[in-house]
Order: sequence, then structure tokens, then C-alpha cells
Amino acid sequence: MKHAIVLLLALALAAAAAGATPPVPSTPAPVTPPATLSAPVFVLSGGGYGHGVGLNQYGALGQARADRSYRDILAFYFPGTELGKAPVTKVRVLIADARPSVAVGSAVPFFVTDGSGAVTPLPPGEVALKPDLKVVVDGKAKALPGPLAFLPGKGGTLTLDGKGYRGELRVTSAQKTLQVIDFVGLDAYLLGVVPGEMPKEWPAAALQAQAVAARSYALASLVKNRPYDLYADPRSQMYYGVSAESPSTTAAVKATAGQIVTYQGKVATTFYYSSSGGRTASSEDVFGIVTPYLQARDDPWDTLSPYHRWTPRSFTASSLAQAFRLSAPVVDVVVVPTASGRPASVTLVKKSGARVLLTPADVRAQLGLRSTAFRLGVLRVGRPPLATAAGKPVVVSGLARDVESPLLEKLTTTGTWAPSVRVAPADDGSFAVTVRPKVTATYRLTAEGQAGPALTITVPAGQPK
Repeated sequence: MKHAIVLLLALALAAAAAGATPPVPSTPAPVTPPATLSAPVFVLSGGGYGHGVGLNQYGALGQARADRSYRDILAFYFPGTELGKAPVTKVRVLIADARPSVAVGSAVPFFVTDGSGAVTPLPPGEVALKPDLKVVVDGKAKALPGPLAFLPGKGGTLTLDGKGYRGELRVTSAQKTLQVIDFVGLDAYLLGVVPGEMPKEWPAAALQAQAVAARSYALASLVKNRPYDLYADPRSQMYYGVSAESPSTTAAVKATAGQIVTYQGKVATTFYYSSSGGRTASSEDVFGIVTPYLQARDDPWDTLSPYHRWTPRSFTASSLAQAFRLSAPVVDVVVVPTASGRPASVTLVKKSGARVLLTPADVRAQLGLRSTAFRLGVLRVGRPPLATAAGKPVVVSGLARDVESPLLEKLTTTGTWAPSVRVAPADDGSFAVTVRPKVTATYRLTAEGQAGPALTITVPAGQPK
């Protein structure tokens, strides 16, 4: 799970390459909060980790623990797809670029084939290379025509600057720098990918689902018009090489050898991420690309995730403005939802009446959120009457928008808060409840464990009770 969200950059690049952009929601109508309402308290809640499209890794864990197979897991997160065979068996992975020098080595004798086709045996150890491609052979430095292809000896693997890789390493000199590409079997490549994406201790079915998803995603995101097919970083998938391999993830790759997810005969783009928060997102809402097998759906398998539900937190008008580096307090927040239920846009309304339109990604970045599956609710209460008779009904009205389980609490004589009245907001978040204080009492509006604004209703002393 170390790099469960490393695909985000690649996804953005893929969307841009396809000429697609996420849908732009309509601009919300201007909001003018009534002057009779208190200063707002904003409640932030949500869940999940990552973009939410495709395979939920914690959901895969939940399904595996329920004895569902990797086929069941993949069918749930990519409905309408089938399993097929990979059309290629080898890939070219860019593992070093624009380097002034590199060192290629092996613990056993190995070989180098130069650009003329000549093969030179090499003893165990490292070969230090610079752009002149000079290789020390029999104690003498000899410039070899490039590119150079280093091949492992029997039972051995190669290293690049001390890091092990399977396959052969091809070194090219260009513009006084070096580029290194790992020519490796597709499944051998996955041996260094899967353990970096999912904990090796997880059940076999979850690891197998991850292996098939990673294999499919690799083939769906091949780089075009380059001498390589994949990057070894978030632009494709993180590729850690031999040092990351483990018996459990290797077994998962082998158990699903060559299998990929397909849709209508073509390899599917099998996005994956850490945690859905209980509902996946559609590719259209997140990336602006309509994909039949990447639709939003309820995800009951996410409950094992430590990110399933975040601990809610609250902001005042000033602290929310500070979080977004605004010059004036925020008096309202208007959220336009997508079909997935996640925000499509967030508008902050400043005290001056000016509005600031933000994307969900903006909010995620500024508030340090793990996903865009968040809610930013608003709590406000109306100003109470100056005084009231003991026991007389008093209507407390206000706003409890985009929050769960709003509640009016009452301050007790011991200084603690006790539940007073459940609040049932209308569709626009407005509410009105009735209280009957016999003495001067203080109430506050709360939601999701977060304290909102308070108000005091005064009952003059000596009033009959």
C-alpha cells in the first residue's frame, strides 16, 4: 500500500492525452446568508484514500477475507469485463534517464553486446559507464559502439547502481548523458511492482487481483513513440526491481500468469487505489472519460480500511479562510455534487460577497485530504429572542447542511453538554426545532461529533416555572 496513489499523475496524463477534461459543473447561485444567523462553523468529513476509480485495494482485502476469489474481486470492481491473455510477453521499462554515469554489475559472470553485435564476456563485479561507453576489458578501457546490451549470466541478475533488475539492461548514450532501459518479461516486471502496491501479508486472492490489475494497467498505459514502453515511476507504475520481491507476491503473479482484464476484446484500463470510503467513483466524474466498466457503485467491502471514515474536523469562518489563504472570512460553502456523490466543485463565499470557485483537487491539496470523497458542511443557528417566559416554546432555527446526525445539545449545570433535540434539516439544510427552557439555558448545534455555534435563551429570574 506504500504507493497506492502513485497512479494519479499517470491518470491525469492519460486524460490529457485523450483530450478529455473532467466535466465543469454549473456555477452555483450566489448565496447571501441571513443577517440573523450566527457565524458559521464548517464541518469537514469524508473517507477513502486515492482517486476512487476501479480496484479498491482494501476492498480486495475485505473480499479475500470473505473467501471471494480474485476473479470475484475483479468482476466487482470492473463489471462487464472478462479475463483474457496478455498480447505481449516482454516490456521495455525506462529505469534511468539523463544520467551522467551509471554502474551495471552482476554477482556472476555476465555479458555485453555492443551496437555491432559483438559479445564481450565480463567478470563478476560492476562496469562503470559514462557517455563515451568505455568498458574495461582485460584491464584496458575500450570504447564500444552503442547501444550496449548487458545480459545476465546463468542464474544471475543484473544491477544498476547496486539495485537489482531482471531481464537485460540496454544503455544508450545521447547528448552527453546515459539512458538505461530494462528489457524484461511482463510477469518478471510485475514481480517488482506488486509488492510495492499491496502488503505482502495480505491474502492470496487480494494479491492475485492486484497482480492482474497491475498487468492490465501496464499494457493499457504503454508509452507511444518512445524507445521504451513503461516508466519505473508514477507515470506508469512504481517498479522496484528484485529487492522488493517476496514469495507471496511472486506466487500471486505466477498463479495469474499472463492474465489481464479485457472489455470487448481489448485490454481494460484497470485503475486502482487504496480505499473507496464506501463508494467508488466513476471515471467520467474524476477524469472526464466515460468508461462503461468504471462506474460509481456502493462498496461495502471497504470497512477494513483505516481510511474508510476520517475523523471529522471543524473550521470557523476565519480558520477556513486562512486554510485557503483568503483575505476575508468565509460565510458559506456551496458544493455541487457529481453523479458519484463526490464534489464536482466547491464555492467559498466570503463575507464581502465575493466567491471563490475551487475544484475538488484544490480542496484536497489545501486541506491535506486523502481523497476527494469529502463533505464540507455548514452549521448556523438563528439569534434567540432577548428574553422569554419560563417554559414558553422557543423556536430555534438555523442551517445544518451537508452534515450527518445534527443535534441540538444543552449545557448542563455540571458544565457538560447533553442531547436536547434531534434536528431534521430540509433539503436545503434549513431546520427549526422547539425548546422550552424553564431557566436561562445555553444550547449548541453539533454534527458528527463537532461542536457548532451556540446560543443562550434568557429566562428572567423570578419567572413562574
